[in-house]
Formats: sequence, C-alpha cells, structure tokens
Amino acid sequence: MTTDVTIIGAGLGGLTLARVLHVHGIPATIYEAEISASARTQGGQLDIHDYNGQLALKAAGLFEEFLGLVHQGGEASRVLDKDGNVLLDEPDDGTGGRPEVLRGDLRRLLLDSLPADTIKWGRKATAVRPRLDGRHEVTFADGTIVETGLLVGADGAWSRIRPLLSEAQPEYVGISLIETYLFDADTRHPAGAKAVGGGSLFALAPGKGIQAHRESGGTLHTYVALSKSQDWFAGIDFTDSAAATARIAREFADWSPELTALITDGETAPVLRTVNALPIGHRWDRVPGATLLGDAAHLMPPSGEGANLAMYDGAELGRAIAAHPDDVEAALTEYEQALFPRGATAATEATRIHELCYGANAPHSLVDFFTG
Repeated sequence: MTTDVTIIGAGLGGLTLARVLHVHGIPATIYEAEISASARTQGGQLDIHDYNGQLALKAAGLFEEFLGLVHQGGEASRVLDKDGNVLLDEPDDGTGGRPEVLRGDLRRLLLDSLPADTIKWGRKATAVRPRLDGRHEVTFADGTIVETGLLVGADGAWSRIRPLLSEAQPEYVGISLIETYLFDADTRHPAGAKAVGGGSLFALAPGKGIQAHRESGGTLHTYVALSKSQDWFAGIDFTDSAAATARIAREFADWSPELTALITDGETAPVLRTVNALPIGHRWDRVPGATLLGDAAHLMPPSGEGANLAMYDGAELGRAIAAHPDDVEAALTEYEQALFPRGATAATEATRIHELCYGANAPHSLVDFFTG
C-alpha cells in the first residue's frame, strides 16, 4: 500500500474495514471519540444477514468465531395487535439466515481481531480539510491534527467527514423510539416475557408500536415507537424517569396490560432516540483520497440493515483497496460505484418497512410482509 489509511469511527463498519485490510497485510489507524472500548453499552441484538453482514465476517476471517456468539432461538418473531392478539408467531427453526447476536459481543470480536495499536481512543474529530498536495488534515477536539492519504468517514449519522464530500444532512423522519430494559423477565415480568416470546416482538398500530427483543439471561430490550414531532418529545423531561415513562405510557392507555408493562416495568431510565435519515439515493462526486461508509453514507430508518450494511461496506472497501494497493482512486471509484445503488436500494426498502410498521394498515401490513 503506497498511502496511509485513516478511519474515523470504531463502529462495526470501521472495525470491519480495518480487519479486512489487516487480513490483506494493509495497516490502518482508527480514531474514535469514545475514551475506551467499554465507555458505553453497545445496544441490543442485531440480526446478521447471510447476504451482507455474514459475507463481511467471512471476508474478515471471523465467521466461525461469530457463530459462537449467536443467540440460539433469537430469530423467532411475533406480531401482535394492540389488544395482545397474536397475528403471527414464527419460531426459530434454524433456517432463517439472520442469526441474532449482541452488538457488544460482535464489536468485541472485531476489536480483539486487530493489532493493539490500531485504535486511538478519545480522539473526537471536529473538522477536516483538504491539503494542496491531495492529502487531508483531520482536527480533533484535543487540538491534535493528523494528515492522511486515504480518509474514511465511518463516524455515523452526524459524521464530521461527510461535509468534505456532501452537503446532505440527516432529517427527522417523524418518529422516535424510547428505549428501556426489563431484567430476569421470566421470573419478574412473566406477562411481558410471554408476550415477547423467544425472539422479537412487534406490537403495532398506526403511528405507534411496542417492540422488544429477548436477549440472553431473560433480558427484554424494549423500543417504544411514537410518531410525534420533535417539539412534542422536547416537552417531556427525560431526566425524570418516572414522569417520562408515565407520559409515554399514556399514549398506549387502551393497549393490553401485558404490552404496556413492557413500558411501565422498565428498569432502566427511558432513553429517547430520534429516527433520522439521509435522502434516499444519497451520493457524491468523487473526492480524491476520501470516502464514507455505513450511516455516514446512507443513514436510513431502522430496518435491520444498518449494521449489516456498515460491515459490508467496510469489507467491500477493504477488498477494493487490497485489489488496487497502488491506486487509491481506482479502489474508491470501484467501491462507490457499488455503494451508491446498494445504499439507495436499502434505503428505499427501509422506508417501505417503516410504512408497514407504522402506516394506516399496521399491524396487518407487517403480517402480510412476513407471510407474502
């Protein structure tokens, strides 16, 4: 490799890129804003798909280790209406192609596969600028500056690298999620545990929903979805957990109690997560020595594809660089020619799934999607 590779962001996509490059004998440096690998929890379960995420893990040489992390039975899915009636109940028979793993476990697998000095922790990128010689300078919050010949923005929805390539910014899609957990659910929250079943729960109605994943150890990870404005959510004091939980629960006052218990029995402070997206088909003109992957490139509503796409992007970019080690521009051109249509297709599908979950015909529209 005739140039140095700098990756901003140690999420799944950036780590996969670094790992695939490492497999090909190409060093890279990742700069990550968090101060350590354990600085925060890494979210819940991910379904890793056989057509993108699993292919990325195979390219990274980590597929067998990944299989050891799989939550057995986690692919089961249930769809309920607001009265608790089961409209669809699909068990995990082991043939689904989308095994579930905890995001934190998957991230740790990738972290442990890299040389110890690959990641520079506590380095939050604040600005980037091109140099006259074709390289780029990245400035960090601590005042340090690094320069690089190949810069990859793997830094998520609010990427600091994206403005180098594109003027696009994420926009609110009109719905937000409120996250909470219930622990030891089979013993302490049996009604909620029964409603969720062995895998994923989708209890939906137009404009709202209660969704949950069963994780290991009887943990239920709940996301409550509400189609409300950002101003509406701003009127809730989420620093007052009890009051915030009560306010959210009022929006489900006529739902069955085993479903609303997934909100009211939450044992962690409710966390608001707004849903934002980049324009479908987001792309940019070729900028020498720089590119994006994952949410930085194609942020979309949750559909189960985000982490998978980020990893696949990372693997494909790593493969392209390895195929053109002495021609960065050829590698980036090849990568982006596939990235743009891939991201557009996934974003279009994510928008459709969003409508199936929360549109006028929910939850029956989602049942039709699963059974069609």
